[in-house]
Amino acid sequence: MKTRLEIARFCLVALFVLVFAACGSPNPEPEGAGDETTRMTTTETTAPEETPDPEETEESTVGLEETGEAAEVAEEPLPDPGGPTRSESTATEAASGENGMVASAHPLATEAGLEVLGEGGNAYDAAVAVSVALGVVEPMMSGIGGYGATVTFDAEMGETRFLETGSRVPETADPALFRPPTPGYGENRCGATAVATPGNLRAWEAMWEEHGELGWEELFTPAVRYAEEGFEVSPVLEGWLGSEFSAFPAHAQEVYGRDGLPLRTGDRLVQRDLAASMRTIADEGADALYSGDLGQTVVSEVRRDGGFLSAGDLQANRAEWRASVSSGYRGHEVAVAAPPATSWNALMRLGIMDQFGFGPGDHNTSAYTHAFVEGSRGASSTFREDPTADLSSVESGTLGLLLSEAYWRERAAEVDFSRATPRDSTPRGDSAADCSPTGYTPTGTAPVEAADTRQHTTHFTVADREGNVVSSTQTLGNVFGSKVMPRGTGIWLNDSVAWSRFEPEGNVFDVAAGGQSYYALAPTIVLEDGRPRAALGTPGGRTIPQTTAQMVMNLVDSEMDVQRAVSEPRFASFWSSGSLAVEPGFPEAARQELAALGHEVYVEESGIGDAQAVGVEYGEDGRPVRLTGGADPRGEGLAAGF
Repeated sequence: MKTRLEIARFCLVALFVLVFAACGSPNPEPEGAGDETTRMTTTETTAPEETPDPEETEESTVGLEETGEAAEVAEEPLPDPGGPTRSESTATEAASGENGMVASAHPLATEAGLEVLGEGGNAYDAAVAVSVALGVVEPMMSGIGGYGATVTFDAEMGETRFLETGSRVPETADPALFRPPTPGYGENRCGATAVATPGNLRAWEAMWEEHGELGWEELFTPAVRYAEEGFEVSPVLEGWLGSEFSAFPAHAQEVYGRDGLPLRTGDRLVQRDLAASMRTIADEGADALYSGDLGQTVVSEVRRDGGFLSAGDLQANRAEWRASVSSGYRGHEVAVAAPPATSWNALMRLGIMDQFGFGPGDHNTSAYTHAFVEGSRGASSTFREDPTADLSSVESGTLGLLLSEAYWRERAAEVDFSRATPRDSTPRGDSAADCSPTGYTPTGTAPVEAADTRQHTTHFTVADREGNVVSSTQTLGNVFGSKVMPRGTGIWLNDSVAWSRFEPEGNVFDVAAGGQSYYALAPTIVLEDGRPRAALGTPGGRTIPQTTAQMVMNLVDSEMDVQRAVSEPRFASFWSSGSLAVEPGFPEAARQELAALGHEVYVEESGIGDAQAVGVEYGEDGRPVRLTGGADPRGEGLAAGF
C-alpha cells in the first residue's frame, strides 16, 4: 500500500509529464531507440501533433513556392558528425554512414573533413579541408609545398575527371648537374636543387572554385586550429622526426624539437609560422603563394640554398582538369589519374591478371602471386630505356600498347609457372632513397628498394550523400620533401626532381628543364554500372601501382568490403633486384612455394603502403543510401562517417 509521500510524488511526476507534453519535446527519443543510438541511421525529430488550419497551411505553402524556399524546407538537415550516428572504422570493420564519409591517414585530418561536411560542405570542400589538415598533422608526407594527383566523380555530370597539379621542373634547371661527370651529382639530386614548383595549393583552389559550396576561408579553419593550438605527436610522427631531424635546418629544428632533440610521442607540436601562412592563403587565395609575398619568401630561400625555383615558375603554375584514364576489369570500370601520373601501371597489371581467370579461392596463393609478378616483370623493358618511348597520353604508341588487350594476352602467355624469371640486371639503389630517410637502412635480406614500401606520401578519400567522390594522393616526394623550409613560412618544399631516372640520359623518366616529371601516384575510383562502387589509393613510392591493383582485385574478385580490401596482406616485387617483398600476414605455404620457384622472398616487417578507401551503395532510385570507409591498419589513419 502506497504511503501519502509516495502518492504525492506520483502526482507531481504526472503533472510534470502533462506540462512537458503540452509544451512539446524538442528532441524526443524515437520509439525503440534505447541502446541502439550507435546505428547508422539519422534520428528524426518529431514535432507534437497539432491540428493545422487548412487555410493557413495552403497560404504558407504557396508563399514558400513563390519565394523558392520550399526546397530548403524539404532539405533534411545534416546530423552532427560527432553525434550518435557517427561510425568509425576498425582494423576489421568498415565505418558506415549515410551523409558523408572520410578516410585519411590521420584521425585529425578525417575530423577536419567531417567538420566541413557537417557544416553543409560537399565532398570537394571536405577534400580541400583534409588536404590542408594533412599538411599540419602529417607534415612529413604532403602539404602546400607538394604536388599530387586527384580523381573525382561528379554525381551531377556522372563522370570521372583527373585534377593535375601542374608541378614542373624549374625553367632554369640544368639536367647536367644531376649526372656524371659533374662533381657532386649525387648530392645535387637532393635538397634545394631538387625542388619543383609546388602545385597542391593551386589544385585545391581549382577544385573549390569549380565545385565548392562553403567559403574558401572556412576550409582552412580546422587546419589553422591544429597548427595554432597544437596536437600530440604520434608514434609515427616521432619515428620520422627521429629519422630526419638531423637534416632539418636550425629554424625547423626549433619547431619540431625541444632542447636540441626531436619531439617525442605525447609532446605537443605547435606550428605558428605554418598557421600564419595558412591564414594568409585563406585571406588572399592561392595567389599568396604564386604571386605574393609568401611566394617571394619561398623563392628567396630556395635560391639562397642553390636551387632553381623562380618567381616566374610560381606564376606559371596552373592546375588542370583532364580526362581520367580507365579500363574494364570484370564488369567494372577502373578510373585512374592520367599522365604525368603513372597510374596506368595499375591498369596494365589488372589487364594481365584478368587473362588468368583467378577466382576468390586463389587470393594470395603462390600461383596468383607468381602470375602477378611475372606478368608485368618484363613490361618495363618496353619503355624504360627507350628514348623514343612516349607515355604522355593513352593515344601515344607506347602507352596505347601497354593498355591494349593484345599486349595483356601476350604478357600472360609468356608467364612460366614452373620458375621465376632470372634477374638480368644489376641491383641498384634509387637516387630518391639516397636523399631520405636519413635514418632508415634496409635490414636482413631487404634490397635497397625496400625504402619504397614506406609511407613517403599520403592518400585520402571522401564521399558525400549526393554521390560525389574524391580520391586524392599527395606528396612532398620524400619524407619532409627536400628538407627546405623557407624561414617564417612553416612550409616544407618538395623534392620532386629527385624521383627522376637520370640514367641513361634521355630516358622517358629523365629530368628536363620546364618539363613535367612522371610520378607514381594512383588515386583510383572503381565504377560499376557507371557509378562509383569504391574509391581508393595508397602511398608507397614505386610500389603504389602494385598495391592499387591488389586492392581492386580484393574488391572485385574476392568481393571484400573496403576495410578488408585495404587490410589484407600484400606483396611487392622490385624489377631491378628480382626481390619479392611479402608482409608478415602473407601465407607461409605460399612464401615457401614462391621461394622454391626462384623468387627472392623477404618479409617487409614495416608493411607496404597505407591505403584509404570509401565505398558507395545505392538504392533502387540510383541514389546513394550507404557509404562505407576503410583505413589501413598499417598506419594511424581513420575512416569515419555519419
